[in-house]
Amino acid sequence: MSQTPGVSVAALLRSRSETLGLGLDLLSGSGGVDRLITSPHVQKTGLALAGFHQYLKPGRALIFGESEVRFLESLAASTRSEALRLAFMFDLPCVIVTNGLPPPPELVEESERAQVPLLSTPIATPAAIAKLSSILEDSLAELTILHAVLLDVLGLGILITGESGIGKSECALDLIARGHRLVADDTVEVRRRSETILIGTCPELTRHHMELRGLGVINVKELFGIASTRSSKRVELVVRLERWDPARQYERLGVDDVFDEILGLRVPLIRMPVAPGRNIAILVEVAARNQLLRARGHHSARLLAARVDESLRQQVLPGVPPPEDEDDDEDEVLDRGDLR
Repeated sequence: MSQTPGVSVAALLRSRSETLGLGLDLLSGSGGVDRLITSPHVQKTGLALAGFHQYLKPGRALIFGESEVRFLESLAASTRSEALRLAFMFDLPCVIVTNGLPPPPELVEESERAQVPLLSTPIATPAAIAKLSSILEDSLAELTILHAVLLDVLGLGILITGESGIGKSECALDLIARGHRLVADDTVEVRRRSETILIGTCPELTRHHMELRGLGVINVKELFGIASTRSSKRVELVVRLERWDPARQYERLGVDDVFDEILGLRVPLIRMPVAPGRNIAILVEVAARNQLLRARGHHSARLLAARVDESLRQQVLPGVPPPEDEDDDEDEVLDRGDLR
C-alpha cells in the first residue's frame, strides 16, 4: 500500500525539530494546529504583505524573517492589520517567525482570529528554511509499506522479500552474525526521495527487533551491539526468496538484468530459490558483492559471454589473435580492496 501524507502543524511541533536545532514554539492560533502542510517547499514572500497575494501558495508554511517583521513594523497599525487579514484569508497552514524576533501584536491577533498557528524559532532564516525543508521532505515523501527485511550488506541496501515463513528473518540473522547491519525486519517503510532514491526505515515501535519462529522476538541491538543496526538505508537491490520448484527453469548465467518496481522506480532484482542445503545468507552476501562490481562496470556474466562468443568466432575465423585475458582486470578490481 502507498500513500502521500500531509503533515499537520501539531505533528510538526511533535517532530524531531529539537534534535535538528529548529526549536519551534507555538505563540498563537492553537485552534488551527490540525491544518496540513502538503508541500516541503516553504514560502518567504514579503510581497504578500504589500498586496501581491497571488504569490502565496496553499499548503506551504510561510516564513517571516527580519525583513518581513521590520516591514510590518513600518506600517501603521490599521494598515498592518489589514495586510495580515488579507494574507490569512489564503490557505496557509502556519506562519513561522525566525531569529527569535518578537512578532508585532497585530500578527498575534490576526493569527488567533484566523486560527492560523503562529510559530517562532530562535535560529536564523536560512538555517530555519533548510532544517524545516529537511523535516518536511522526509515526512511528505511518497511512502509504501512492505513485508520484507532490509539490511546494510557491505554498504549496499538489500531488501529481502518473499512469502511469510520462507526464512527472511533467519537469513537476515545469519547476515547480522556475519557482521552486516539490520535496518528493519518484517515491516519496512520505503520512501521515495527525489527522482531516483528510495530510502527504507523501520517503524519506531519495532526498531532493532526481529521475530524468529520458535524463538520469539529478539532485540538485535542488545544482542549484537550498536554496530549491528542502523536507522535507515537506501534500497539498492531486491532479493526475492522463492520456494524451489523442480519444474521451473532458473537463471543460470545472469546476463540479462531483471528489475522490481517500487514507487515507480526500478530496483535490480534477484530471484533466489530456497531449498534444503542452500546457504541463503552466503548467497545474498555474494549477490551484494556482485552488485557492487556491476555498479563499477564489471559484469562477470557478460564478460564470460563475450569470451565464449569470441572463442566461437575464432573457430569460424582462424588466424585472428585470441582475446586478452580478463583475469588481470578482475584481480585489479579485487586488489583495490573495494569489497573487503
